[in-house]
Amino acid sequence: GLSPTLQELEVTVLDTRMCNNSRFWNGDITPTMICFWGHRRGSAPAKGDSGGPLVCGKRVAVAGVLSFSSSEPTDLFKPPVAASAVKHKKWIQKTLR
Repeated sequence: GLSPTLQELEVTVLDTRMCNNSRFWNGDITPTMICFWGHRRGSAPAKGDSGGPLVCGKRVAVAGVLSFSSSEPTDLFKPPVAASAVKHKKWIQKTLR
């Protein structure tokens, strides 16, 4: 079921080349995507988390928006993927005007 409490997950951003490896997303990750893993073994975003923010930095900033993951959230070979907010910054600013 859904949690009544807002959850957070510490993650590590993965190298895009690794995520595009044939054992992982096999070339499906574009430069506008961010691939990541949860720090705790077995931790991962779950169904319903899409659209949630990926934030970073001491002055917290949105780095991306959770886009998709494997149907099995803890599949090590299909890490979750976020759309990069940084790569879409101009579009975001134009749209918000």
